[in-house]
Amino acid sequence: MELTVDQLAARAGVSVRTVRFYAGRGLLPPPRLRGRTGLYGEEHLARVELVRELQTLGLTLAAIEKHLEKIPLDAPVEDLALQRALLSPWAPEEAELLDRHELDRRVGRHLDDESLKRLEALGVIEPVSADEIRVVSPALLGIGAELAALSLPLETLVASHEAVDRHTAALAAELQGVFQDSVVRPYREGGRAPEDRARLMEMAGRLKPLLIQSLVTSFQRAVDEAIRRSTER
Repeated sequence: MELTVDQLAARAGVSVRTVRFYAGRGLLPPPRLRGRTGLYGEEHLARVELVRELQTLGLTLAAIEKHLEKIPLDAPVEDLALQRALLSPWAPEEAELLDRHELDRRVGRHLDDESLKRLEALGVIEPVSADEIRVVSPALLGIGAELAALSLPLETLVASHEAVDRHTAALAAELQGVFQDSVVRPYREGGRAPEDRARLMEMAGRLKPLLIQSLVTSFQRAVDEAIRRSTER
């Protein structure tokens, strides 16, 4: 693959200015030169895509630079693809900007100002203007609207949202640490064998949905147990 900077930007879905910016920060290896024309290959495209994946996860540019320092500039495309495979399942869903009419249509009913306030307390939406709403979590919009419709005090919704956020963030960090220590680190220290790379990429794609299903099942059991203990008391 030999791409000009314009072709590389088009393939990666970024602007030429962004590619040049990445290169200037040392996030991309230098292009091969043909006369005065810089030519980019698969490894450059893979790095641009990896940087975008890291940005999707909310990393700052400084954090991205620190992360990429661990990956040699001459790392093969396969290693960069593995990096993306390990990150992609954990990338957050894309937020959406909707007007009030479209938001009502998605939910299936009219949401008054009080309902919007309660949805905001649950962390599902963020008001942008009088008519525009940023849906932080489109996947939670439906269930969030149902929760907001319950006759629970607003402070109960806020406390519930904060508790879920706090404990799920801690759980995600712990699980990610376990995966890094017991799976990714042995792969790196073991010489990055191609067969291990293929196994890791397959595992990364299946891990997130299985963990979520396991978490939901475990939480259901925990809720039942908490209700049982409360009833006994």
